[in-house]
Amino acid sequence: MARHLYNKIEQQQAPAFFVRGPSPFARLAFFSVLSLALMAADTRLQYLVSLRQSLQTLLHPLQLLANAPTQLYLNTSEYFSARNILLSENQQLKKRDLMQSIALQKLNLLAVENAHLHVLLAAQNSLKESSVAAEIMYVGRDPFARKVQINRGQNHKILPGMAVVDAAGVIGQVTRVYPLSSEVTLITDTSLAMPVQIERNGLRAIAFGHGRDSNLDLPYLPTNVDIKRGDRLVTSGIDGVYPAGLAVATVKQIVSGTDKPYARIVCEPAGGVENHRQVLVVSKPQLDSITTPSITEPVKLGLNQATRSDKMQKMTNKSAKPSDAHAH
Repeated sequence: MARHLYNKIEQQQAPAFFVRGPSPFARLAFFSVLSLALMAADTRLQYLVSLRQSLQTLLHPLQLLANAPTQLYLNTSEYFSARNILLSENQQLKKRDLMQSIALQKLNLLAVENAHLHVLLAAQNSLKESSVAAEIMYVGRDPFARKVQINRGQNHKILPGMAVVDAAGVIGQVTRVYPLSSEVTLITDTSLAMPVQIERNGLRAIAFGHGRDSNLDLPYLPTNVDIKRGDRLVTSGIDGVYPAGLAVATVKQIVSGTDKPYARIVCEPAGGVENHRQVLVVSKPQLDSITTPSITEPVKLGLNQATRSDKMQKMTNKSAKPSDAHAH
């Protein structure tokens, strides 16, 4: 019984403390109509613009704070991606700059070689002897010898003993010939001697290479020899190897003393012994190219003279016969 009574009491609802208001549907309808009315009034009268701007100003820090994590993530991603892009572009630009620097160096070298080839071509045209253009491939491996290798040999009609010159003067002589290359001993080598003469006074001498540097010596000349600093040495041509008149060196230093019988004369080569790669190989003067008088001309001349003397003798005899008859 008590239990049944307790259930009935429990099923009863407690009385409301406040008076119950309108239903939820009525509220939705009211606020909807109010919103539409405010929107229409704002569209027509524009009286909520200042209020909206004020609310936007007040809510802006909250918007920034709400967007801060997203913006931080975007900024970090952009920083690292931009950094990688900049590093890649920097590396590409450095590589391009290096390639352009190398190309510019090659361009400068080609310009210098082009100018040297123009001068060399002019020198080749001025030479009366036949010459072959060549290029130095590499320097000899012997550190105690001044020798280079050129890219012309027997197949290009190169012979041992030919002179090697550039646009400024003599640089060496062909000492060994291979089918496609040749070995050239420079004039600064100690094993090479060259007959020269002073251009100013025609004094002849022999020039030897130092070997240890790019200079020449004129040994065995007395201390009172007529040589001055700045004199120009040229090939004398008496050896039959070098054409006469090619520039060899310039007198650089003269050391003489009363206690020494010979003067020490140091000369600087005129040619680019260690500067240029393009050279000319000049052929030796050929003996058969020298014009010699024909042996038939004196013979014909002698016969003509004998015939002419015989005729004169006969005429003399004819003129002498009447006088002899008259005498008898």
